[in-house]
Parts: sequence; C-alpha cells; structure tokens
Amino acid sequence: MQRIARFMCDHNNSEKMSLLDQYNSLLALLEPHLTERTFSILAIPRLINDNQYIGWYTLLEGQAVLLSEICNQSQKSKIEKTLQDRINDIEAVVKSMPITAEQQGFISSWLPRIKSLGNPIYVINDEPVIINNFEDPILPPAPPPIIPPKTFWRWWHFLLLALLLLGLFGLLWYLFCPYEKQKPVAQVAEPAITQPVEEKKPEPVVEPRKEEVEPVVKSTSEPTSEPTSKPTVVAPKSCIAREEIVSNSDAPKMVMIFDNSASMMFTLMESQAAINKFLNTEDLMSPEEAEAYIKRMTRLPNRLSSSKKVALASIDKIQANVDIALVTLSSCPVAQTTPFYSYDNRSKLKNKINRLKPLDNNSATPLYSGIKQASKMLDGVNRDDYILVISDGQDNCAKANICSLASKIATQQPRLKINIVDIAGKHKIDCVANKTGGKVYVAQSPAQIVAQMNSAVSSMNISKPLCE
Repeated sequence: MQRIARFMCDHNNSEKMSLLDQYNSLLALLEPHLTERTFSILAIPRLINDNQYIGWYTLLEGQAVLLSEICNQSQKSKIEKTLQDRINDIEAVVKSMPITAEQQGFISSWLPRIKSLGNPIYVINDEPVIINNFEDPILPPAPPPIIPPKTFWRWWHFLLLALLLLGLFGLLWYLFCPYEKQKPVAQVAEPAITQPVEEKKPEPVVEPRKEEVEPVVKSTSEPTSEPTSKPTVVAPKSCIAREEIVSNSDAPKMVMIFDNSASMMFTLMESQAAINKFLNTEDLMSPEEAEAYIKRMTRLPNRLSSSKKVALASIDKIQANVDIALVTLSSCPVAQTTPFYSYDNRSKLKNKINRLKPLDNNSATPLYSGIKQASKMLDGVNRDDYILVISDGQDNCAKANICSLASKIATQQPRLKINIVDIAGKHKIDCVANKTGGKVYVAQSPAQIVAQMNSAVSSMNISKPLCE
C-alpha cells in the first residue's frame, strides 16, 4: 500500500473529523461487496505523523499524478470514462447489497460526495483514485430537458372547439325555446301556495325533549369511571429496569481486550519519537544511565495506569443487562480469558483489571489470539455483540494475518462490532475495526484516553443507566 497524498489534519474542525470516521465506516461497508478493481478508485485515509496529517493510501502501485495535470486530452477522456464506469458500478452494487435500510441510507448519502467535482483525482497507470476533500459535494449540472417541437393542432384544441360549439348550441336553444323556461316557474310557485305552515305548530315537542335528557345523564356517568378502571404505566425507555437484567436473554454481550504487555508501561509524558529513541539507544548506555532513563520513560501517568483508570470508569457506564468478559494480552502464545461477569459481579471484573501488571519475562502481545478467542465467546449473528480493544501496538506472537481474521469475523458474525482504542497511534490494526464496522480511536495523552474511551463505549449504544 502506497501513500499518494498528505493533507493537514484540523482536529478543531469537529465536522470534518466526524466525516473522516464516517468515510472509514463507508469503506468497511463497501469493500466486501465490490471487486478489487472497483474498490481501488476510493483512496484509504489514515492519521499519520502524530495525527497532524491525513495520509491517503491505495493498493495500486506506480507513479501518481493529478488528473488535472494530464495534457493528452484523449487519455484524459478515457480515464474520466473509466472513473464514471466505476462509480456506476458502485451505485449498481449498492442497490443489491444485503444491508439494512439505515445502512442503505448512509451509503446513499455519501454517493454525492464520492461523485463531487471538487475531489482531487489522482491517476496511477491510467487508473483513477478519488481523494475525498470532505467538503459539500459539487455535482455536474443536469442536462437540459429535451423539449419536443410544438405543433399547432393538439387534442385539447379540438376539445376546446367542441366546447365552444356546444355552448353556442345551448345559447341558441335558450333563445328560441321560450316555453321551456315557464315550466320550472310554475312548478316552484305551486308548492309555495299549497304548503301548510300553521298546522304543524300544535304538535307536541316537549316529550321527545324529555326523552333526550336521560341518555345524556348516562353518557356523562360512564366515561368518569373509565380513567380510574384502566391505569396505564409506561416504562421509561432511557434506562434499564432490574427485571430486564434477569428476563432478557438476548441482551448484547461485550468482551474487553486489554493489552498487558511491557510496552504499556511507557509514560504518556513523552512522545512516540522519544520512546523510539530510547528503545534504539538503551543497549548503548551504562547500567546507571539505562536505569535512570527507564525510570524517566516509565514515569506516571503511563499507558497502563491511565488505561486501567479509564477502563474502570467505562465499565460503570455500560448498561446493567450487558455481561462483560476480559481478555488479557500478556505473553505468547495465547491470550488469557475470563468468564462473563454479570452486573452484580462487576466489582470482581474491576479488581482483576486493577491488578493487571506486565510480566517481567516473556512479555508480549498475542493480539491475534485475543481477538479470535473473544469472537468465539460472542454470538454476533442473532444479536449485537461488541469487542473493545485497548492496545498500543500490533501482534508480536503470531504470524497469521489479523486483517484476514477480521474479514472472516465480519462474514460469519455480521453483528459483531470491534472498536479499537489505539494508545500509541500506530494504526497497525485499523483493518480490524474497518472490516467489522467498528471505529479506531487514537489516544496519546491522559485527556485523550478519557475522551476516546468514552466515545468508543458510547458508539456501541450500550450505555443506558439502571432505572431507579
């Protein structure tokens, strides 16, 4: 995968940061259904250089040039036709994708942004690649409507002429047939003379009025008893009742994968560049210098202490009917798992997280094993289930491809979403979130860890409080 462009990342622009997250979700939805050739027109964004820039990557290989800089008009027209064909392929596939109505609407809302004329288009070996600028879409003008040539005589002309002739015929009939006008006058006058008015006044009107009073009394007494006999109690939907904790067997479940390797001991007060420098020069130092340097590079707050603190607080925000299990990444070859903890036993889960400490020897990150075991603990087919990964790096135990594992999980467990809190911002396992419809949250400071962990939990829609 090669980078073809890099742009400054404005973290203060919340709208564009939200569009960046949405675009990654869009790519995760489209990739399993598109051919590799069609998907290649969509560049893949990644936060790079300590999240100061957005890098745009592609699987195509070769020299990338802007479409606007190509002078050969014939070649340019051919590339533009290829681009339009690929966009048409995407639109055709979207209509037949087995997805929910909400996902269909989400993809449809992004199609104008993909087709926007404001997007920079790069070309690699005559293959177009779209860089999304996350601006309001600029669409090509609609072709002018085709107006058929007008002909003077239309069917409504004949209809209008027929109505005029009919009206003229009616006027002539009215003028030359006076005897017809006297008949309705005689008919109206006769009932006016013979109609009796005074004879109907002595008819008794009092009795029917008395009979109408009784049903009025009955009707007013009956509705007064209805509200007291049918009380309705509507349970609030913004919280989880205690009855649901016991009765709802279809509630979501969650597995928290926690990195407990030695690298999690690095302080959050130093940049990743300083940490890399320390790792490269540690062997060249004297024992005294190395010891002092280690104390500096592992001083509090470090990755592990801050992650544990925020994880404990996040557990309290997860709704009470969700059982939680823990998978720890401590050493090769496999990750360690726990049973699921119910709401009443969450204190035991917190104690287990609070006691996490990297092993002195053989400390490693079996991330592939952790994700594989966590997926087997969850359903993800008949209900929504979640995995939250808290880690600062990639797997250094297994040689298997973790992205292929994520693709398999997405196919076999389509309702299992994996969110990642990337403590070091290395973006080594972004594919795991992208392929399962999850999100990646980069957190390289104590404040970022708090904010990003809260975002990772809230996006799972499992944070309703317990009803009091």
